[in-house]
Amino acid sequence: MTSDSRSLQSSAVINEAVQTLREGGLVAFPTETVYGLGADAKNLEAIKKIFTTKGRPSNHPVIVHLAAPDIFDLAQVDWVPVLAPWVRDISEDALKLINAFWPGPLTLVFKKDKSVLNELTGGQDTVAIRAPAHPIAQELLRKFKGGVVAPSANRFGKVSPTSAADVRQEFEGALDLMILDGGDCEVGIESTIVDLSSGDRALLLRPGVITPSEILAKTGIKIYQPGEIQVGESAESFPRVSGSLRAHYAPTTPLRLYASGRVLDALSEFPDTKSRVAVAVWDSESALGHDGHPSVHFEEVLVSSDSATFASRFYRLLRDLDRQGWDLILLPEPPEGEEWDGVRDRLQRACFGSGPSSSNHANN
Repeated sequence: MTSDSRSLQSSAVINEAVQTLREGGLVAFPTETVYGLGADAKNLEAIKKIFTTKGRPSNHPVIVHLAAPDIFDLAQVDWVPVLAPWVRDISEDALKLINAFWPGPLTLVFKKDKSVLNELTGGQDTVAIRAPAHPIAQELLRKFKGGVVAPSANRFGKVSPTSAADVRQEFEGALDLMILDGGDCEVGIESTIVDLSSGDRALLLRPGVITPSEILAKTGIKIYQPGEIQVGESAESFPRVSGSLRAHYAPTTPLRLYASGRVLDALSEFPDTKSRVAVAVWDSESALGHDGHPSVHFEEVLVSSDSATFASRFYRLLRDLDRQGWDLILLPEPPEGEEWDGVRDRLQRACFGSGPSSSNHANN
């Protein structure tokens, strides 16, 4: 299907989705990162419905999604009127970041305008905002003419959805949910989150495919890591943001990481869960071979050693392996380098939350 025919075909469907949002309903829609479960950001009951549907803790903030301004003959897009109803002040740095990366997988945290509902900020005085790049998301937001909160369209703490089929499977039978199908998500992991709310520095709160180096190269803005900030600040003083809990993105099958060449060590650590093991192997490395695994039936799964490709297929891999009934999933530790930080962050949280009791972990 061409993008033209898709937009023609889906225009009526998008109008129906806009109407659903206006009436306080929920709409799942594609973004370039993952599928979001959307509700009108000004409708308190609709926001509560998202938290109930996902089983999401009420103090866990959500991100407001906005449409990019219509561009006609403007040399420079004016984002200020788009942001003005939501944020208290917009710095020069914020505008540099927005002009360089929006629409795209970068979320910015601002001091919130007083009209922004506390229920979507987790009771904080900050609000997280992004403009997604997916054409269906943009068309939906443009026609809706307002902000849409859209955490990932899955049960809280579980593996994020990167296709419409994932969303259907997640809420099967439990919810009369309108789902806009935009194919597979291109980026595949959630947006990078940068905090601008302190006014004096930009702070990385969640890594993603947009890295601090790329931000510095394109805007000249240095992005600080939480560990670099002292001046009497602790992690508690940074805004809470989506995806920051220790257990998240978790499959029901136990998931562990192994160091390069140490599959045997990883297997010996889990004597009770290793009769059927899926072992992911970098496509750049040779096969493992079955030496020394007499009691283990394991299957190799090739994964890309390119960080962007790995990220785009990561949640798909976890979902597929989770459905196949393995006793254990082993994934290789990602290489060093900030281009892998987003994947590393998701992997560590997925490992911590994984296993049959992962729904309990997710609430910790």
